[in-house]
Amino acid sequence: MKNIILKSHNISDVEIKKVLEESISNLNKDLKKVLLLPPDFTRFHSKAGKITAMYYQMLKDTCEVDIMPAIGTHMPMTDEEIEKMYGKDIPKERFVVHDWRNDIIKIGEVPGSYVKEISGGLLDFSIDVEVNKRLANSEYDLIISIGQVVPHEVVGMANYSKNVFVGCGGQHMINSSHFLGAVYGMEEIMGKDHTPVRKVYDYAENNFLPAALKDTTLMYVLTVIAQDQGENLLSGLFIGRERRVFEEAVKLSQEKNITFLDEPLRKAVVYLDPEEFKTTWVGNKAIYRTRMALADNGHLIIIAPGVRQFGEDKGIDTLIRKYGYVGRDKILAYTKENEDLQGDLSAAAHLIHGSSDGRFKITYATDKLTKEEIESVGFEYMPLEEALNTYDINKLKDGFNTLETGEEIFYISNPALGLWADKSKF
Repeated sequence: MKNIILKSHNISDVEIKKVLEESISNLNKDLKKVLLLPPDFTRFHSKAGKITAMYYQMLKDTCEVDIMPAIGTHMPMTDEEIEKMYGKDIPKERFVVHDWRNDIIKIGEVPGSYVKEISGGLLDFSIDVEVNKRLANSEYDLIISIGQVVPHEVVGMANYSKNVFVGCGGQHMINSSHFLGAVYGMEEIMGKDHTPVRKVYDYAENNFLPAALKDTTLMYVLTVIAQDQGENLLSGLFIGRERRVFEEAVKLSQEKNITFLDEPLRKAVVYLDPEEFKTTWVGNKAIYRTRMALADNGHLIIIAPGVRQFGEDKGIDTLIRKYGYVGRDKILAYTKENEDLQGDLSAAAHLIHGSSDGRFKITYATDKLTKEEIESVGFEYMPLEEALNTYDINKLKDGFNTLETGEEIFYISNPALGLWADKSKF
């Protein structure tokens, strides 16, 4: 398989299509059945929806094409989300839902000794490597994993094999790897490549995935998105199987998606698009991606008109409501003492991620959760109407803004698109 790397300020649709056609022709393989693994609606701005639709159109007349969004533990996509992300021309019956609890098989095990080594002795459990059964049953001639490389709170830089082992993975791998990242520390991980969690995925990629795939070809299609005056631009397209393709995408993402600040922020306001962010499970990117930018005793205000619950499913929502975002040390203690957290380490990890550990104040503004609900999990509450009146998102620009009151704030219109950090903390 030939690697394809295309970088430009703004790659056009014509250029995208040409490169995708080239990626298929380079395979020299008779394709009868293909599986596409794009991200879900929480990565709407990745351009992966457009790429998925293009692949479908160029393949549908010569082979059967299935699409399985790599939702991980997220909610299944609605028909409306599918149409908005991938277009209206793909029949709904071509979409398959990944069931991370039931539709998985174990293909290997990362040994505890290796986990102990890469975590600096913090953890020593083994990790089951699980993937959706469709990836390992030799049903497909080709699997195309599509997604965005961007700074990430669990693995360091999102996508590549994470799309397979988490997006299309099982409960044990998802829980264990998320907990590993949380215990190791987000500040030591975000925006970096060779993190302990990435090393787990690399171990699984190198030792177990080739045998599981058998004669099925796996190809990664990675995007890097840059922002220019609020517009999302496709600045990099990286296609291939080798890790080197991912590494090139990482370099570009570090250049395009990390904003370094000369001084820590006293107040930051982050907006969560209601179509993209419906839970704190996803919406807490507002916290993850800004925590290295916030000053001690600073204030993060999250305007979240679409956030209506905490977890993506009832079980996780219940755990968040029970324990709350109370800081790393308390959650680690709760995990040692309580079987429900021990049985869902990704929830425990999420609770660690979603706290500032008392370093800065976090306020959620929403009208779909009550003041009592917001405060019960450790956040402060602001009525949505008050937040929108105080911080007019139609007038604010990304970056520093001076309000009519004279107060200076830092505004972020979509936290999923990058990482913000005080230079001294990176």
